[in-house]
Amino acid sequence: MSTHQEALSQRKKKWYRTVPDPMVLIFMILLATYALTFVVPAGEYQRIEENGRTQVVSGSFEYLNDVGPISPFDIFVAVPRGLNEASLYLFIVFIAGGLFHILQRTGALENAIGVAVNRVGVERRNLIITVGTFIYGFFGVAVGFENNIALVPIAVLIAGAIGCSSLVGTTMAVGGIGIGFALSPINPYTVGVAQGIADLPTFSGAWLRTLMVISSLALLSLYICKWVVKMDFEEPDDSKMMSKALHEYRLSQRDKLTLAVFVLGLAAMLVGVFTRGWYINEIAGMFLLIAIVIGIVNRLSANEIVRQMMEGASKVTPGALVIGLAASIQVLLDQAQIIDTIVHALSGLIQGIPGTLSAIMASVVQGAINLFVPSGSGQALVTMPILIPVADLVGMSRQLMITAFQVGDGLTNLIVPTSGGTLAMLALGRVSYEKWLKAILPFMVLVYMLAWVGLVIGHYVGY
Repeated sequence: MSTHQEALSQRKKKWYRTVPDPMVLIFMILLATYALTFVVPAGEYQRIEENGRTQVVSGSFEYLNDVGPISPFDIFVAVPRGLNEASLYLFIVFIAGGLFHILQRTGALENAIGVAVNRVGVERRNLIITVGTFIYGFFGVAVGFENNIALVPIAVLIAGAIGCSSLVGTTMAVGGIGIGFALSPINPYTVGVAQGIADLPTFSGAWLRTLMVISSLALLSLYICKWVVKMDFEEPDDSKMMSKALHEYRLSQRDKLTLAVFVLGLAAMLVGVFTRGWYINEIAGMFLLIAIVIGIVNRLSANEIVRQMMEGASKVTPGALVIGLAASIQVLLDQAQIIDTIVHALSGLIQGIPGTLSAIMASVVQGAINLFVPSGSGQALVTMPILIPVADLVGMSRQLMITAFQVGDGLTNLIVPTSGGTLAMLALGRVSYEKWLKAILPFMVLVYMLAWVGLVIGHYVGY
């Protein structure tokens, strides 16, 4: 094709096929955030320490007059500062990338998935996708969000075994984990914190959230089977998919030992998460330990373990750097001190709305706030002291307000560029942020409609 023909082909592309590179897209959001600092005045709420937590004092908002403007140079300074702020996510992506590179090079994981899919039957593709989505959803419900980062490459291999793209596996994993975490009836980071602030029994009202998470995972499974599997997706040139026919796969004793090390390592990680309060650093440390032990089991030299870890890390570097760039958005917002102002303005939108629509509006408000305060527990601590009194004023139950908060905060984690956990999972799935948005945005419309139906039902049954 000539240069002229290539240019003509580019001009004929639809708008949705000319989305800029993820780095460009997020930098554009960063520029928009900078512009926002000149429109939104600085402000803050008073905060107090209560039961070891910093909480916002409802009704204490005031504007600040002593905050100077941000210079254009601060946009560029925010990028390295964002990389520093997001270092936890960057390092776990690098280490997890190295771990799975070693695991894949041993062949143990591929062999196990090949044997399992062969026994189930590749013709049962939709069943495998549905079961996989619900399994990942269970991990999201019970384990959390960022704690499941390392499980994404497994779903990619499963997708390859049934003849699907990495995008299908990534949607199954990230979507399942995200939905499970967002609507979990036992989420300690959002529900637990919010119910504590609202003086409600911990994890009370679980029945509505359980119905919502099950129906949403079923919707996601159907969406993947009917839509995502048909999407065009260009695999990375060096992507590791299934290398032979399914009937040729066997599990050797060394494969079984390798997988035992991996599973026991994940089990130890979960024990640490639930009993010792482990988070990203400890989880990354466990991944590093698992990688070294797997290397020893497979008789790799120290130099070979390091080389393969570096190769694995290099493959996820672009996705890891996107995480750091996205974190720079939060840096600018904090520097301008406009987050509290945005929360104050958005919370005011809920008042004066009919009771039937107030829960829906609350979820929309929380979704908008999630762009600026991406931490679920952090958002609960900032917004719940403000919105619980609002719920009392508009005649909405506190339980329903918390569920609306959960819907808005949790579901938007799947698309906001400030969600480090989501970007980390996409990096391990080797799916760009741009491709992810194309795949997941139609589903977001559907799942929000489903969640809103649940909120309206909750309102009418006195939830």
